[in-house]
Amino acid sequence: MSEDILLVSLDDGVATVTLNRPDSLNALSQALRGRLAETFTALARSDARVVILTGAGRAFCAGIDLRELGSGATQVGTPRDPAFDPTGAMAAFPGPIIGAINGVAITGGFELALACDVLIASPTARFADTHGRVGVHPAWGLSQRLSRLIGVNRAKEMSLTGNFLDAATAERWGLVNRVVEADVLLSTCQQLARDMLSLEPSMLVTYKQLIDEGYGMTFSAAMQLEAEVALRQNAAVDPAAVAARRAGILARGRDQTGSGAS
Repeated sequence: MSEDILLVSLDDGVATVTLNRPDSLNALSQALRGRLAETFTALARSDARVVILTGAGRAFCAGIDLRELGSGATQVGTPRDPAFDPTGAMAAFPGPIIGAINGVAITGGFELALACDVLIASPTARFADTHGRVGVHPAWGLSQRLSRLIGVNRAKEMSLTGNFLDAATAERWGLVNRVVEADVLLSTCQQLARDMLSLEPSMLVTYKQLIDEGYGMTFSAAMQLEAEVALRQNAAVDPAAVAARRAGILARGRDQTGSGAS
């Protein structure tokens, strides 16, 4: 039996999804794109509340499988077909997605990374937008997401050269949240996922949604959205429950003093 091209595990609300075509640097064949979309759609209906997305071997994802594309076995120009649009399925997952970027994230693989909510990278991670060199326009959001994340001038530098960006520069530019050693990459992401799960359960979904929706608006419209959501959601808050949580919040703050985010 051939090796499974996508590995999925679920443990206490945290799903780990691993692209598993290491010999081809986890290139996105049509079959893998379909499995990814199908998996995230299924996870949205499961007990998973946070997802960690990573790649097997020495790459996160080298992008669309160009050998398959060149042979005519797959098609360009149907990016929004839900059956083969992993980023659309990722956007529909209600909880946060953490990208554990263990190696190169190129073009379509870069788009997968940008579809995550948080990116943690190993020192070997490198990012490149080679759409312009391949001659195929991005269709999963790279042309819009990247500029909003690192600024329009830096995004143009990446996209209009196709040059690679190393992990340290990606962290300095704000493309990744932080860089950690390869041997603790997955455990760091797992701890981050547990930290997220320690929020009040409904907040993990509603707060992420509020941030995402507001980010696509003007500042004044986003402020109005926040006020509307607060008015609606906070009406159901029990003041006694808030007071009871205070001790735990203070203790957590004392534990994290001087240790940075975790």
